[in-house]
Amino acid sequence: MAGSGKRRPLDCSPPHELTSNTPFSSQTSKKRKMLVNETNSQASSGPSYGVFLSFRGPDTRHGFTDCLYHDLVDAGIHVFRDDESLRVGERISDELLQAIENSKIYIPIFSKNYAASHWCLRELAHMVDCTSKSNENKKILPIFLDVEPDDVKLKTKLYKRALSKHRRKFCIEAVESWKKALIEVDEIKGWNLKKDQG
Repeated sequence: MAGSGKRRPLDCSPPHELTSNTPFSSQTSKKRKMLVNETNSQASSGPSYGVFLSFRGPDTRHGFTDCLYHDLVDAGIHVFRDDESLRVGERISDELLQAIENSKIYIPIFSKNYAASHWCLRELAHMVDCTSKSNENKKILPIFLDVEPDDVKLKTKLYKRALSKHRRKFCIEAVESWKKALIEVDEIKGWNLKKDQG
């Protein structure tokens, strides 16, 4: 199930699967070198990105996501983040989907307006699809930033409203695949964070 209990204060350290056994902890130099070596060997044998960050830009780009991105890069992890990883003139839709396919770990950062973006939902559905076909070689590590797992699970109005609006613009099959992806990802243990704590 998704993370439960108290929310932790905002911390910009990389998720523990990428760094240590303790969530959002500092790294020793030795562990960081081991992580970089492991990530590099995994990347050379397949995916061209260690991590794909999925986020709603206006909610988190210049705060939490930016901090997390730089910490991951500083740890030697090749990270896809849409504003720096695409070259001018490339088709965003194809390039985003290719980056998802070529990534090992997916970190969707669920925020208040994440579900309002059809791009975020499309990315999420593709992440779930790639993970299910990967024979457990890919992972999704969700972060719930100023939202509750119940919002993502569609038990509250927050994400339900966004999906209702999408139903007016997009085909029912697309919206249903986004809904299914939200519910499926919520079943994965993640981190609950609040921007104003700490």
